[in-house]
Amino acid sequence: MDRELVERAQRGDESAFAALAVRIADRMYAIAHHILGDADRADDAAQQAMIDIWRHLPALKDPDRFQVWAHRVVVRAAYAEARRLRTWTLKVKSVTLDSRSSPDVAAGVADRDQLERGFVRLPIDHRAVVVLKHFAGLSDEEIAEALDIPVGTVRSRLHYSIRSLRAALEADARSGATRGQP
Repeated sequence: MDRELVERAQRGDESAFAALAVRIADRMYAIAHHILGDADRADDAAQQAMIDIWRHLPALKDPDRFQVWAHRVVVRAAYAEARRLRTWTLKVKSVTLDSRSSPDVAAGVADRDQLERGFVRLPIDHRAVVVLKHFAGLSDEEIAEALDIPVGTVRSRLHYSIRSLRAALEADARSGATRGQP
């Protein structure tokens, strides 16, 4: 991120903040969407994150750490949105496969569906770590900084999340086999 742009925005330059917002808005929304799994709630969380970034930007001590700090703000906004609406619903997506689809495509859709079902079962703080690691591409240290948790906690949550996702996939495979499905 451009240090000069961040510093200008910290001093209240609205055009500098607008330029920063354009650069990070899609990523903020994507992170919130991956954590929350709902487009409308992700939109609310991303908008709140942008407001919070504007309000608290003058207090940012190191402009070079803007991006990690912005990740922290959007994750916190996603947590707040999840607490605000504690209604967990199963989202069913209708997928139509045409008869010409190869079995590999159908298997990929089924695998994605299984992963998504396992992912939404994870606690939100674990989802946030997985999203920041595998979607945002942050290192364990950057995730720890963004979430204000120890690096060991990041690694523990990643381990627990992967183990839980694996167990969900295995359980789905066993239940499919017991129903006579391949």
